[in-house]
Amino acid sequence: MTGCATPALVDVGFAKATSLGLVDYLKSSPEGWSIHSFANWIGAANAFKEGDAIIGVAAKDDEHRKVARMLLAKTRLYQIDANPIFSDDLHRAIISSVDETVAATLRDWTLGALRDYLLAKEEADIKAIMPGLSSDVIGCVVKLLSDEELTAIASKIFNPLPGSNIGERGYLGARIQPNSPTDNIDDIAWQVFNGFAYGVGDVVIGTNPVSSEPESVHAIEVALKDIVDTFGLSDVLPHCVLAHIDVQAEVEKKWPNSTALWFQSIAGSDAANKTFDLSLDRLVTHADQRQGKFAMYFETGQGADFTNGHGQSMDMVLHESRKYGLARFLSLRIAAANGRRPWLHVNDVAGFIGPEVFRNRDQLVRCCLEDLVMGKLHGLCIGLDVCSTLHMDVSLDDLDYCLERVAPANPAYLMALPTKIDPMLGYLTTGFQDHVRLRRKFDFKISEPMHHFFRKLAVIDDAGAPAENFGKPEQIYVEYRRRKGDNRPERDILAEAEQKMDAVRGRGLFLAQGHGELPEDLEPAIAQEIHTIYERSRKSIWADFDAAFLPSLADVIIAETKARDRRDYILHPELGEMPSEATVAQLTEWRVRGAGSFDIQIVLSDGLNAIAIMDDPVRNSFLQALARGLQQNGLSVAPNIIAFERGRVRAGYKAGEILFSGSSGRKAIIHVIGERPGSGHDCFSAYMTVADGQLWSQSGGVDHDITRVVSGISATALAPEIGARDCTRIFLEMWQKAGAR
Repeated sequence: MTGCATPALVDVGFAKATSLGLVDYLKSSPEGWSIHSFANWIGAANAFKEGDAIIGVAAKDDEHRKVARMLLAKTRLYQIDANPIFSDDLHRAIISSVDETVAATLRDWTLGALRDYLLAKEEADIKAIMPGLSSDVIGCVVKLLSDEELTAIASKIFNPLPGSNIGERGYLGARIQPNSPTDNIDDIAWQVFNGFAYGVGDVVIGTNPVSSEPESVHAIEVALKDIVDTFGLSDVLPHCVLAHIDVQAEVEKKWPNSTALWFQSIAGSDAANKTFDLSLDRLVTHADQRQGKFAMYFETGQGADFTNGHGQSMDMVLHESRKYGLARFLSLRIAAANGRRPWLHVNDVAGFIGPEVFRNRDQLVRCCLEDLVMGKLHGLCIGLDVCSTLHMDVSLDDLDYCLERVAPANPAYLMALPTKIDPMLGYLTTGFQDHVRLRRKFDFKISEPMHHFFRKLAVIDDAGAPAENFGKPEQIYVEYRRRKGDNRPERDILAEAEQKMDAVRGRGLFLAQGHGELPEDLEPAIAQEIHTIYERSRKSIWADFDAAFLPSLADVIIAETKARDRRDYILHPELGEMPSEATVAQLTEWRVRGAGSFDIQIVLSDGLNAIAIMDDPVRNSFLQALARGLQQNGLSVAPNIIAFERGRVRAGYKAGEILFSGSSGRKAIIHVIGERPGSGHDCFSAYMTVADGQLWSQSGGVDHDITRVVSGISATALAPEIGARDCTRIFLEMWQKAGAR
């Protein structure tokens, strides 16, 4: 649902005249007490973001927002905790981690008094009350603070990782994110060498894998561990493959000591976590296994809950705060079991989802500052992925603006890539040389052990300024080979390095070498290439299918969603998840004619890159190879493809519900859809979902939690024939597993 917070129930004039807090006001007001009204007024206190409007809890205007903040400021802390907007097992776990003794001393404080305390007091006083603050209280108090006030509070609270400078005042760390669209080990390794060449990478080397198969994840873990071990950093710099935590646990069980830090994306409710195929019990089980120095690494982000269909009528800030509450709960549990604080940190991925959450640079800054304060008040070491997608109104230059607005709040770390463009995920974030600029401008430091390491590599000098090997990944490779016992002449190793870097670039990845006019500037040629990709990608994301494209397909059923045009589709993603009434009728008629009798229905959608789908050689070779592989294994594939204009992943699930409702046995959808552009590749993904007829018969019963995906398929990334082979192999495993249930 879109729109503002039920205007009929909002009497701003009456509310403005009261001296009561929100709970007492509602109990005495014409609108009366209800948890729905309570949630709407709390949401109305937020700085405006599109996501809150979609949920239905945004203020209808600035006056409404001002009055909501006034009411909230007069509300007592115990009243917030006594009236949770919704409660589930996750919320109960969060509450259990609050220190009851400290909370009792704060119960009669108003949120306004808490705001004033946070602004007036120093770190020691604030840390004394932090254990008694619930996640909902923390999520409410940030609504009362300006951007400048949020910065002031964040800049005086620090929760460094134990035995480390990471998260200390004056330090800015980095997660090297060496993603590869094909999980190529050389691609990954060379991005790490590249980061080291700019004195970047002291928190974690964390790769987002394309494949979550345990064997593939293990191969990357081994490659990362090799780099860390070779450079003697195993006790300083953990590695991590950001697969599902169940997969990481499986890898560690099969190949002991191959993993280090364990990752998981988390949500603010049990229902939203289920979308990640995650439960509180399983998270606790994994946390209980964590021993040694490195424990867990969580990623969060405002808007992830409602975009996965679980808004729960609660605003995005409160959802986000509960994620930090979950991280605090698990951190305390690990600490209690091991007798010491764990190495556990959180990365707030602000801006990754798109304009349905928020659209412009000032909203991105606001989100980052809110999340930093909430994370720090939870006692967490929190970093940021200050990022944007190509369909947001945030340019490459805007990202620099955001970084410099957020830096004074001193996040523990930022992301780090060779340029601002991620070659696999197709979004914009922090480049290596952004770190160089921020360190100079704000006098930030690198953690001491890594500072010492980079000095030994002659990348920086004692003062942290660029040294002889700054910007020279080939020299990092020489040192790596020397530590491997390679005694060849340096010129031979350098020649090999250049060959390897050329091969990486030939696969469409970026590597930075040297610099521009200043050490913090990209070399001009690659800077121009990045701007060209950005401009081309902006055009791609707004492109529809050519008028002649869908009619040209053989055996195609042309379908549409409720999105009226491309703008409607981009700004209101939920419309792209729902087939239009005409399409529902068309697919229903097709089911009556026997379409649902096949094992597998292939669906095609433009997604966020129609150009990738219209690439005939790529698309046709993939679809033909996929159908052939499935049929050779005895599976029946529907002869007609359902092709959606302006379709998102869940449109495929809805097609499956229509076709397979009432069926017996296993049925599957394979949804081929254009990926968001920005990586320099025009890629598509294949989402594979297998469920029995009973589940397909339930509206909304099929979702991402039972779906597997192969991504990055294109002529310049994962070759279509290889992508089809991978899809076939993974699909057959899913099909067999579903049949065994």
